[in-house]
Amino acid sequence: MASIQRPASSGSSEGGDPAVDERKRKRMESNRESARRSRMRKQKQLENLTEEASRLQSENVRLAQNIKAKEEAYVEMDAANDILKAQTMELADRLRFLNSILEIAEDVGDLSVEIPQIPDPLFNPWQIPHPMMASPDMFLHGIQGLFAS
Repeated sequence: MASIQRPASSGSSEGGDPAVDERKRKRMESNRESARRSRMRKQKQLENLTEEASRLQSENVRLAQNIKAKEEAYVEMDAANDILKAQTMELADRLRFLNSILEIAEDVGDLSVEIPQIPDPLFNPWQIPHPMMASPDMFLHGIQGLFAS
């Protein structure tokens, strides 16, 4: 079996078939255009990804600031809650003390005074009859007003 030998192409257009040379030129031109479009697509994709990264970084900064503000508000509210709990316990102790004075006065003076039960709002905060607005100054003014009369 004899193989058919074809002449090797040197890549030059000298002495070649003009139709083949035209096809090569068109193919090369088409390849260049395809490569140019591919580079443009990659450039556009890179720009889009850069814009998205920038947007996501901005959103990340905004969310971090929001989280920090919420954490600070939580710490502040937790501290205020601790103060209110302490004030509630202090007021309950003072009320117990005053009720004991009333009991003594009732026993000694033969007075009939109705002494209400002291609710423990720390165990059942939903049963407080009305909300209290406490401040550190109210202890001074409130206790002075009780002993002034």
